[in-house]
Amino acid sequence: MIFRALSSKQFILFILSWYISCAPPRSLLNITGDPGFKRKINELISSSGLDVSMGIKIVSLSSGETLYGLNNHKLLLPASNNKLYTCAAAIERLGADHVFTTTVLRNGGNLILKGGGDPDLTIDRLDSLAKISVNVIKNVDTLFVDESLMDTMYYGEGWMWDEGSWWYAAPISAMSVNDNCIDFYVDPGQLGGPAKVDHYPRTSYLRFVNNSITVNDTLDLKKFNIERDWAGRTNQFTITGEILDTAKTDTFYRNIHDPALFSGTLFKELLELHGAKIKNILIGNSSGILDTIAVHRSDSLIHSAFNLMNESDNLTAELFIKTMGTSTHNPGNWKDGIDTVKSFLFEKVGIDTSAIRIADGSGVSRYNLSSPDQIVSLLSWVFNSASKDDFISTLPGGGWVGTMEERLGSLGASVRVKTGHISGVSCLSGFAFTQKYGPLAFSMIMNGFIGSAKPYQQLQDKICSILFYD
Repeated sequence: MIFRALSSKQFILFILSWYISCAPPRSLLNITGDPGFKRKINELISSSGLDVSMGIKIVSLSSGETLYGLNNHKLLLPASNNKLYTCAAAIERLGADHVFTTTVLRNGGNLILKGGGDPDLTIDRLDSLAKISVNVIKNVDTLFVDESLMDTMYYGEGWMWDEGSWWYAAPISAMSVNDNCIDFYVDPGQLGGPAKVDHYPRTSYLRFVNNSITVNDTLDLKKFNIERDWAGRTNQFTITGEILDTAKTDTFYRNIHDPALFSGTLFKELLELHGAKIKNILIGNSSGILDTIAVHRSDSLIHSAFNLMNESDNLTAELFIKTMGTSTHNPGNWKDGIDTVKSFLFEKVGIDTSAIRIADGSGVSRYNLSSPDQIVSLLSWVFNSASKDDFISTLPGGGWVGTMEERLGSLGASVRVKTGHISGVSCLSGFAFTQKYGPLAFSMIMNGFIGSAKPYQQLQDKICSILFYD
């Protein structure tokens, strides 16, 4: 027998090491909640083999009982779970029916395009304003683009300087259109030649160099990419890499530099398309008596909030923040907007805002810190508030188009959740409407990993599923 060759001291050390190796991670010993929940969720966490900073809280919305709590007081990076605070505050402070107004004004021979912070302004709606405007004035001396409703800090505190030209890092301006992005549509070209690249909107605002190649072999296939010269603050796009000759149409979204000038250039080109002549275009506003000649009012805020939560749209989040930070004395800005959110969280929700850090509305910033406790407190407040139906309507269910398209499809609208993901961070928070436990609020925040977020998303989904299928 193996134990005969061991001294008594060696035998004791062997037993201790075996016991320790079979024990759950130390973090799982410091938990609260229902014993059944503790066992099932602990087994999932242990069997996953994932060793990261993790905070979880699950609460019954009927009784207020904490069914599970693991490091639920711990401050972690919430990523896009920050949007839960932004959305709830915007509905409460601005109102679900709030609209964003884009206006065209006239001052003599000048036109002014005035932005109102509309996160969903499209080219078609800008074109409608142009059609109305040319019926009033066809010879324009100067087209002014007025983004003064908000400040011109285009990027948030703690945003990574090299986010570059990705759509999710689009600059924030009161005068925004088409998500401040160019949509590129890519197809294979002739073998050995460049890919076919079309773009929307068609505009002189950008230039691009196409160095891509169409190939018929996947061996050493070079990644296809479209990159804006963000370091040089220009709107020149360079297309590189290889595309297979059998590839289907692919779409790339890339942000632009200077959103106000982008919007103004598009508006100028639309005016000219409808017969107007414009001599100059300037960023700013025109002094003197102004006559309103065209107005576009957006859909309601709740419509924008649906896009905010389902697509996790960062531009919408930050425009909500700056709109909440707008006053008669100051243009909308991050500081005043975040103060409004924190005031809501303190006065309405009862969160100690000295124990939370909110640096932006979207969760892009690495300076944000929040805990599962704080997020669940918000969700619990919302569930018992007049904003309940509006807020829940903005959250995606399992399998819905957007961030949840490939997750929890079998649960559908039984879960209404917000995802969160930046490098090294994965989160899932929201509501679960279960038959056994009734309505639940939960938050899962996982930080500190390298590589794919997929294993952490799978763990989150398994934890969600046992709320229904234990």
